[in-house]
Amino acid sequence: MSGRLGRVTADRQGPARTPDGRYVIVDGRRWRATDPHLPEDVAVRLRSHLMDARRAVAAARRTHDVEAERAARIRVHTAKVALGERGTPWWDQQESERRVRWTEGLEQLDGGTP
Repeated sequence: MSGRLGRVTADRQGPARTPDGRYVIVDGRRWRATDPHLPEDVAVRLRSHLMDARRAVAAARRTHDVEAERAARIRVHTAKVALGERGTPWWDQQESERRVRWTEGLEQLDGGTP
């Protein structure tokens, strides 16, 4: 794929990425990639929290529970920030700032607070 997004590549381990590795391309849309410097065990835990929160959003929507949906969306956002997919771009952060980002995110998600 090329054009507006530049030349992108895909491999067996995931979606196509922009040449700088900062974004993944899914169905022609560009999304910020997860911070590649996350320790694998941390990334696994954060992705687990993210998927749990997304399931909670769906469940809340099915039951029309506005408060539960709001709480679940906050958890989704917290997980995505900790993964580096939202907030300050991970490539603009120092190593220490990145560590604080994912550590604080895990603390919030493990503790059940937004």
